[in-house]
Amino acid sequence: MDLHARSERSLQDALSPLGALYSQNVRLFTDLYADLRRYYRGSALNLDETISEFWFRLLERAFKHSVAAKTSLSEEYLECVAKQREILHPLGEAPRDMKVKVMHTFVTARSFTQGLSISGEVVKKVSQVSLSPECVRALMKLVHCPHCRGLASTKPCSNYCSNVMKGCLANQADLDAEWQNLIDTLLQVASSFSTEPSLDVVLSSIPTRIFEAVGYLQDNMDAFTAKEQKKEQKRRGSSLTASPTAGLRLEMQVSDLSSKLREMQQYWVQLPAALCSKLASSGSSIQDKCWNGVTKARYLPEVMGDGLANQINNPEVDLDITKPDMTIRQQIMQLKIMSNRLKNALDGNDVDFQDASDDISGSGSGMCQTGHCAQSRPGLHAYPPDNNRVRSSADPQNLLCSVLLLFPLATLLLLR
Repeated sequence: MDLHARSERSLQDALSPLGALYSQNVRLFTDLYADLRRYYRGSALNLDETISEFWFRLLERAFKHSVAAKTSLSEEYLECVAKQREILHPLGEAPRDMKVKVMHTFVTARSFTQGLSISGEVVKKVSQVSLSPECVRALMKLVHCPHCRGLASTKPCSNYCSNVMKGCLANQADLDAEWQNLIDTLLQVASSFSTEPSLDVVLSSIPTRIFEAVGYLQDNMDAFTAKEQKKEQKRRGSSLTASPTAGLRLEMQVSDLSSKLREMQQYWVQLPAALCSKLASSGSSIQDKCWNGVTKARYLPEVMGDGLANQINNPEVDLDITKPDMTIRQQIMQLKIMSNRLKNALDGNDVDFQDASDDISGSGSGMCQTGHCAQSRPGLHAYPPDNNRVRSSADPQNLLCSVLLLFPLATLLLLR
């Protein structure tokens, strides 16, 4: 919101030539910026109506200011002009032009930050889904059983580890399609920030457009009193351009954020490989000397595909593919809803956002509520449990949690 604050600070310099019309109505102008800020931060106000109301009040006060000097217009006529402002265009084209550009800019900017926020909520809720008993047994076999066989220094075979992780994270992998769809749409919104007019140009131009509108009214007052419209708009006022430094900084931030989003596109299907890179053996030369779940030898079963449906023949984790985790299904729907909202915003349609927790229930199958998790089903929490009895770095639950905690999305959200 640095660009927003800079534009607001420039109001006095841009509008002080208006004299009493500005000094006696400062609240009118600052309220516009306050409403824009509230909208960006998620307030459920109608941006179209807010901007239209600002121009209506400015027209009313500008006319009264002019009447005070000329005393030639009746109140009935002023009321008539106000009602016919869409036809008469007493403030010229500046109101319509500014509204179109400000709405497009703020709708896309708010949708982008809302998209990041809801992505974070999805990650948070998915990270709280408990591991199934079948998964816990498979992880114990993967990590601890080599110690029981006197093979403490032998790492699991990479394909063996992959099947365990793909089975444990089968439901999470089903997020992939809608997750990628959301990130694709976020990238489209991010790219729209660099199109003309850019965000910094639109915000910087607000005071100038207000000055132009009032100047147009003052220059054409005689024509309005004669009920004649002037076709051409006379541009007035000093030009307030966007700060090159602010524009460059915004461009760099958007570019950096877009790069991080691209890195995350296949996050859910790449998670098993990321986990196994820390647990399993690597290199083809040692695939005959790794732990295959039974002994130190090559792992022969094929590697399963991604997602719940592909785990029907998983030899390591016994799953009922007809019973998906409902919490994750809810998050898949949440991703789909957010993608549709972002696409509407790209089309210039104002979107009434809701908090992610309001759209779908936070409770459901597999959701671990703080303090109410069953002891027989360890959960994936935002922070590891403070349990002095469980300290070994080889513990399967801790190993899985330690990697899941490295969600890169947390870094993204800090940039907001």
